[in-house]
Amino acid sequence: MAFRPPLGPPPGQPPGTQQVPQPLTPPPSFIPPQPAPFRIDPGAIEGCLFRFTYLWLANGEQFWFFPVFVGSRSIAGFRWTGRTWRRTGFDLRLIIAFTC
Repeated sequence: MAFRPPLGPPPGQPPGTQQVPQPLTPPPSFIPPQPAPFRIDPGAIEGCLFRFTYLWLANGEQFWFFPVFVGSRSIAGFRWTGRTWRRTGFDLRLIIAFTC
């Protein structure tokens, strides 16, 4: 089962200030095989929340991603730069394939 942080801020922290934890380790060192492109559904990619996920984008970019939020049209989380995790988000329509 995937790690899911507790709901709400830690004790003593005001509501709305909860920090979503970035991964503490690098992603796997391999690139998974790309699945056939398909229309990305928020419900499908939601199963990848808080898991290492490999993304292929329409612009040709591909990278490890650690999603922490999936909305009806967008996704947010941490992108692996090759050295560190960087917080980012983008439109779900940019994703042509993913695997987690």
